[in-house]
Amino acid sequence: MMSDSGPYTMQRFASHFVGRVLGALVDAVADLTDEELHALPPGAPNTVGFIAWHVFRSADNVVLFAFERERTVWMRQGLHQAWELPRIEQGTGMDAEAAAAVRFPGAAALAGYGRAVRDEILPRIEAMSDDYLVGVTRVVPWGEVPRLEAIGQTIIVHGSEHLGEIAAVRRLLGRDLPGP
Repeated sequence: MMSDSGPYTMQRFASHFVGRVLGALVDAVADLTDEELHALPPGAPNTVGFIAWHVFRSADNVVLFAFERERTVWMRQGLHQAWELPRIEQGTGMDAEAAAAVRFPGAAALAGYGRAVRDEILPRIEAMSDDYLVGVTRVVPWGEVPRLEAIGQTIIVHGSEHLGEIAAVRRLLGRDLPGP
């Protein structure tokens, strides 16, 4: 539930739900062992680590690069080099075998990246004007879309869909999602 700290705006709505989905994704990876983070049990769509990384990268790319044409948290922190992962790509369209082979330096590091993305983009979303939010920008693969739609589709809806996949993989691993 959103707190009552001012008028209900597009910015408050978007930042609230972006914060919720990114926070839930961080929590969904933070308590895993390295083995669980990279496990691909039968019936799993992908590893928990890959799914969460894909959403964190998508949120990072949309708000920082697509909207602002700034370097992403991913690039500023040099994680593509440190983790030996793609510099630009974020996993969209990666074949299943390549995605299953992606490795992270641990759940704490991946959760830390997710927190850094969340902490970087939430204040930016909150500070966006109404005109800016309804303004159109190019987002691959959707093309020219209003920024608010890009936030809703790429982070809130897309992130929630992938959180559901993570919940399924965690159940296959004998773990529930953390939290209430």
